[in-house]
Amino acid sequence: MTFLFRYIYSFLFIALIVKTADAQTSPEFLNFKNDPWVEKTLSEMTLDQKIGQLFILQAYGENLDKLDELKSEVEQYHVGGLIFMRGKPENQVQITNQLQAISDIPLLVTMDAEWGPGFRLDNTPKYPVQMALGAIQQDSLIYEMGKEVGEQLKRIGVHVNLAPVADVNSNPENPVINYRSFGEDPQNVAEKTWLYAKGMQDAGILAVAKHFPGHGDTKTDSHLGLPVVSHDMDRLNDVELFPFKSLINEGIGGIMTAHLQLSVMEPDGKTPSSLSYNIVHKKLIEDLKFEGIIITDGMNMQGITDAYGSAEASVLALKAGNDLLEIVPNLSAAINAVKLAIQDGEISQMEIDEKCRKILALKKWAGLDEFSSIPLEGLDEDLNNAKYQLTKRLLHEQSLTLLKNEGQLIPIQNLERFKIAVVSVGSESETSFQKMAANYTNVDFFNLKEDASSEDVAHLVPLLRPYNLLVCGIHGMNLSNSGNYGIDSSVGEFLTQTSEFRRAVALFGNPYALNSIPGIEDVEALLVTYQENVITQELAAQAIFGAINVNGKLPVNVNSSFKLNEGLTVKKNGRFKYTIPEETGISSELLNHKIDSLAELGLTEGAYPGCQILVAVDGDVIFHKCYGYLTYDTLEPVVKENIYDWASVTKVTSVIPSLIKLYGDNQYNLDLPFSFYWPGFRGTDKEKITSREILTHQARLRAGIQFWQNTLTPSGRLRASIYQDRPTEDFNVRISSHLYMARNYIREIYDEIDNSELYSRSRYRYSDLAFMIYPRVIEDLTGEDFETYLKNTFYKPLGANSVTYNAYRYYPMEQIVPTEQDDSFRKELLRGFVHDEGASMLGGLSGNAGLFGTVNDLAKIMQMYLQNGYYGGEQLLDSTSVAEFTRIQYPENDNRRGLGFDKPYIDNDENELIDAYPAVDASPESFGHTGYTGIFTWADPQNKMLLVFCSNRVYPTRDNNKITELNLRPELHQAIYDCMKEGWKY
Repeated sequence: MTFLFRYIYSFLFIALIVKTADAQTSPEFLNFKNDPWVEKTLSEMTLDQKIGQLFILQAYGENLDKLDELKSEVEQYHVGGLIFMRGKPENQVQITNQLQAISDIPLLVTMDAEWGPGFRLDNTPKYPVQMALGAIQQDSLIYEMGKEVGEQLKRIGVHVNLAPVADVNSNPENPVINYRSFGEDPQNVAEKTWLYAKGMQDAGILAVAKHFPGHGDTKTDSHLGLPVVSHDMDRLNDVELFPFKSLINEGIGGIMTAHLQLSVMEPDGKTPSSLSYNIVHKKLIEDLKFEGIIITDGMNMQGITDAYGSAEASVLALKAGNDLLEIVPNLSAAINAVKLAIQDGEISQMEIDEKCRKILALKKWAGLDEFSSIPLEGLDEDLNNAKYQLTKRLLHEQSLTLLKNEGQLIPIQNLERFKIAVVSVGSESETSFQKMAANYTNVDFFNLKEDASSEDVAHLVPLLRPYNLLVCGIHGMNLSNSGNYGIDSSVGEFLTQTSEFRRAVALFGNPYALNSIPGIEDVEALLVTYQENVITQELAAQAIFGAINVNGKLPVNVNSSFKLNEGLTVKKNGRFKYTIPEETGISSELLNHKIDSLAELGLTEGAYPGCQILVAVDGDVIFHKCYGYLTYDTLEPVVKENIYDWASVTKVTSVIPSLIKLYGDNQYNLDLPFSFYWPGFRGTDKEKITSREILTHQARLRAGIQFWQNTLTPSGRLRASIYQDRPTEDFNVRISSHLYMARNYIREIYDEIDNSELYSRSRYRYSDLAFMIYPRVIEDLTGEDFETYLKNTFYKPLGANSVTYNAYRYYPMEQIVPTEQDDSFRKELLRGFVHDEGASMLGGLSGNAGLFGTVNDLAKIMQMYLQNGYYGGEQLLDSTSVAEFTRIQYPENDNRRGLGFDKPYIDNDENELIDAYPAVDASPESFGHTGYTGIFTWADPQNKMLLVFCSNRVYPTRDNNKITELNLRPELHQAIYDCMKEGWKY
């Protein structure tokens, strides 16, 4: 069971609990209406205090400049609470502490935090907008989000969240609700609103559903005017009122009344619903039997202020049945008017007392009877707990909605068939969408700026003609319908002019905007993310390449092409997902601390000038970080795009995948003598050695031969008959930037191997020699050039396109990590040329060394092994063959090796870490390899863990062995296991 499954499963029971109850549930805080503290407080309150309790004062946490003014208002008007707008959490906490300290009755602190504190406050969590949540099929995550929002609000001293939005948005032109709604399906809106609300209330924060009786089908923003809803009662009951009725039955604690005109329920044609006795009292309280707190929308909105002054509006709002009035413009006038209304008998003292009793009961439920100062220490860490980041990521991921997928284009399979351009439309700079796409295969980036001209489009399109697939992102959109959702004419023009291409398009914004994009219905694949940020851009690219499942459903009707509840399901195809450690049950903080400290130790002690580390668990890349520089002069920092010399890791990334495939295809027999495939061993003492013995390093072969030393004259110079400093027809084996070897000398190398002495006893002794021959063997078996075979059969399908021999041919020098300053043989700093001398004499193409590539691409090859030969939707290797090659072959001979692969020491778990290899907790099923240049990679099927460590420890000299002296690689490996065992406490 994966950690993510456990994480989600732990909330599944909630879905059973939160379905609409048969009997109505009263809000929990009402249980405190007759609490002794409530009774005592109410009995001691003056009329002014009781009236003041009905008002919520606006406050800002941007700075502390207006704190004295707020203190004065709190003391003068005895307000019941505060509503915080924008600002900084630390300022809000300080303001809250100081105002609570001077208030004669504890203040109820509220916020309009619809998608978390980040809706209002800087540097705090901001969850997906409600329209995105409306697309999610895993509802229990919404409950978890609500609970987390509750925790965050509680941490900053908030007691009431004026959320969630329960409006059914049935009008695409709605300027004020729109993306703030869960969508157009009343049942979906009702269920998700309650899940969000229940999560908050279970965390001790009162949820307030809004905007009663339903603000979803309006074209007017009530902040700017009075919207009119003209539906009949049947429609209202089926749509607008449906979520509110459901929420009341479930036990929602609060409801906010909207400023809109509803003629069927308030026939005078002018009274806003928030001030209407018919709507608030008769419908909400009497008919729907709501007993909780009723709060008005902001009384400073033009839906009210255009027709009413503060005094009249406040009296009407209370008479209508509201308990709390927020943001009244002229608070003094409003309070005086209410007092006068009581004196005149318009509002009874009993009504005021009942409202105050409810408010005090709510304060008791929120713990305000024993208020203590909110601590500032650790505030930022508490608010940005990694579990909140995980929930946010999962919500965004599960909201992704695929509306078109002609020819099953998504996920992109068979990468070798495509030349891909990733085009970010509406962005001038490189986007997160583009950078994530580049993790999967070779792609080229193109950008079309916002408000691009026709000439800009015309210039771009011809540049795309060499490509047979366009992966496009539409960026820079508005969530609201203002300015046509931020869509300009160049977007449609681009789509029209690229109609000849196959296109996969990600829309980073509101799906209603699809109506504003000519030609969007003609693209082959269309993915909607609902909003734009780094996470949605990265997830969209991951979805397009098959790293994650896609199962969102469109929560609104867009048009006849894109309808409510449409959404195609796509299953992930085994490619890497890039996420945070918490998704695999590991603490980000702990993992970063442990790896950072070890990597920095290596830098400090001079074990290497720089390194790069990647960790994947269960197919999720959870850590990939660069440290230090390419050289000790600290001029070139290590970056993820750097190309490393993999040294002996070449064995398990070139020869071994080839042999596994040939073995699985019955083209290669491990137990035949190797001489069956290599005539050079025939008639020698090696004639009967089997491939199994060779691949497990117990064929009695010598470790290696210093071939280059055999090419020296007695005076120690390179023989002119073998080397020249410029290429010719006969001297075309390039050894370095200025050295070329005679091509016929390669035969001499093979002869030296064929005639080399054997050890007398068959036991494990590591050897490079046969691996240098294997490329020729594989060429004979496949009928293809070895490197071409590797690239076409493995690297291109994997999207591991950086992997190559002779990196100097394909990459700029500054991208390639230098290895050793070779003062003996090649007389230069090796950069792009293989470090191993023997491999260099084979033209850089050998089975023992010579491959170069990025850390990410090495990880793909190893992950393929972890997944039993499967990656990217393709079974590249037979699973039983992978199992055969990765198991110990000769344990009875104390030989730990697999076929080509290194394995842990036998009885490794009995060792101390200093004596273990590679780590104490590495399972017996695990396998990997090291590279002489400072490379280490290890895969553990039992723990589903992969580590890739790349460094250039041989720079500037191979004599530097501090990486081993410090035991860095085993320490690093074990640290990851330790993090996995310690887990993450959520």
